[in-house]
Amino acid sequence: MPENGISRRHFFFGALLAGAVPAGGFGSVPALTQLGYKSPNEKLNLAAIGAGGRGLVDLRGAAAGVENVVALADVDFTRGAPGFAAWPKAARYKDYRRMLDRQAKEIDAVVITTADHMHATCALACMQSGKHVYLEKPLTRTTWEALLLRDAAARYSKVATQMGNQGYSHDATRVACEIIWSGEIGDVTEVHAWSGRPEWPLGMRKAPPPTPVPDTLDWDLWLGGAAWRPYSAGDGDYKALIAPYAGAMTPAEVRRAYAGFYCPFVWRGFFDFGTGHFGDWGVHVLGPANWALQLSLESLISVEVIKQEGTSPITYPKKSAVKYEFGARGSMPPVTVYWEDNVEGDAYLPPGMSATEARKTPGTGPLVGPSFAGSAAGGGQHSSGYNCIFVGSKGYLGASGRGEGVGLLPGSRWAEYKLPNPYLARSPGPSAGDNAANWDISAHTHDWIRACKGGAPACSNFSIAGPFTAWVVLGAVAAHYQGKLLWDNAGMRFSNNKDASRWIRPTFRKGWEIRL
Repeated sequence: MPENGISRRHFFFGALLAGAVPAGGFGSVPALTQLGYKSPNEKLNLAAIGAGGRGLVDLRGAAAGVENVVALADVDFTRGAPGFAAWPKAARYKDYRRMLDRQAKEIDAVVITTADHMHATCALACMQSGKHVYLEKPLTRTTWEALLLRDAAARYSKVATQMGNQGYSHDATRVACEIIWSGEIGDVTEVHAWSGRPEWPLGMRKAPPPTPVPDTLDWDLWLGGAAWRPYSAGDGDYKALIAPYAGAMTPAEVRRAYAGFYCPFVWRGFFDFGTGHFGDWGVHVLGPANWALQLSLESLISVEVIKQEGTSPITYPKKSAVKYEFGARGSMPPVTVYWEDNVEGDAYLPPGMSATEARKTPGTGPLVGPSFAGSAAGGGQHSSGYNCIFVGSKGYLGASGRGEGVGLLPGSRWAEYKLPNPYLARSPGPSAGDNAANWDISAHTHDWIRACKGGAPACSNFSIAGPFTAWVVLGAVAAHYQGKLLWDNAGMRFSNNKDASRWIRPTFRKGWEIRL
C-alpha cells in the first residue's frame, strides 16, 4: 500500500476511467456490437435537451462536425434559436418527452443542459430509454437525486454517461492527484477552495409581481417538477438589484439577466431551481480534492456554515463559507474542506506566504496547464493564481480554475520540481499548456463520445459524478442553517437537525415524480 493509502487497484481503475483502449480497438470486438456500441468510424445520432446557451456549446463539442444532430428540445424557442439555426434539419420540440417518444429509435445519445432542478428528471428518462447521457454540472440539485443517477448508471450499464465538469478531463487534475499520492506534500489535512463573484444576483427578498409569459416559452414545462408559481420578468426592484452584477457579466449575460426573473439565466441562485455557487463552481474547483482525497458521503462527518452575508428566503446568500469535515479514508487522515464564495483575490494563503511568493514564476517548473490561472472562479492579477489549496504535513499544493492548473507553493518550489511518474492515463483530447483553447469541449465531450462507441467509461461518469455531487450539494443544504449539521450516512439524514434533512430529497409536483 502506498504512503497515502491509494491502492494499486485504484490506479488501475483510474487509468481505466481515463481511457484505456479495449484490445483490438473500440467497437472491433463482436461482443461490443452485440451490446449496441458503434464503431468509432460510425456516426452517433445526437439529441439535446436545451438548444441554446451552454447546450449549444456542449452539443457543438460533442458533435464536433462529425456526429449527426437529429433532434433538439427547448422549452423556450427564443432561447433555443441558436441551436435551431446551427442544425436546421434537426427536429424541434418543446417537450423532451415527446422527442423521446417520437424519435427513440433514431436517437443514440442526448446532451442535457437544463436548469439544475430538471437534471435528474431528464437524465433518468433518457437512460431508461437506452440513450447515452451527457449532463451538465452539477449532476443534480439534491443529494438524493445524485445517488439515484448513480444507481441508474449501474442498472442501465449499457448507457455511457458523463457530467460536464470539464476539469476532470484536464491533465492538471490528474497531475494534482499523482503529486498528492506520491507523498510530496505529506498527509493532507485541510483543503481551502473558493469561487469569485457570481454572474447572477443573490439575496433577493421577494418575487416580483407576475407578468405575461412570453409566447415562445412553455412556463409549465420549464417548471417541470418544481412547485408552481407565476412567471415574472421582474420589476424595478429586481432590475436595481441586477445593476451591481453587470460589471462581472458579459453583454449577453446582462441581456439574459434583464430578460426574466427566473429564466433563462437567473435560476441558479434560487433554492428551488439551482445550487448556487456549490453547483456552479464548487463541482469544478473541488474536483481535484474529490479525486485525490477520495472524498465521499461515507466518510463525511459534518457540514457547517461558518460565514454568511445577505441571506434571503428564496435565494442563496450573497456570500457564504462552509466547512465539510471528513473522517479517515484508508490510511489517509481526516481532512477538513473549506469552501467560500464571492471572493476577490485569495480566500487562503499559507501562513507567512504572500500571493507573490505563492504564485508560479512564468517559464519555470513543469508546464501543466497555464503558468498563471486567474479565472472567474477566483484569481486576478494580484492573487496567487490558485483557487484550491491543499495543506499537507510537508507542504502545499494548489489547483486553479476548473482544475486546469496545478503547482506547488511557494512558486520557487515548483520551479525546481520534477513530476512523478504518471499513474493515470491522459485525456483523449488536448488538455495541456494554456487553457485558453477549446480543450474543455475537445477533451471532455470526446471522452464521453468515445465511451458511447464502446470505449472505457468516461472520466466523470455517473458512478463517479453521483457520489461527488452528493456531498458537494450538502453545502447548499447547510446554507439554510446556523450550526454544525451531523451527517448520518446509513440513514441518509442529518442526525441533529430533522428540518435540514428535508432538503436532501426534493418534493416533486404531481405527475413529475421519478423512480428507478
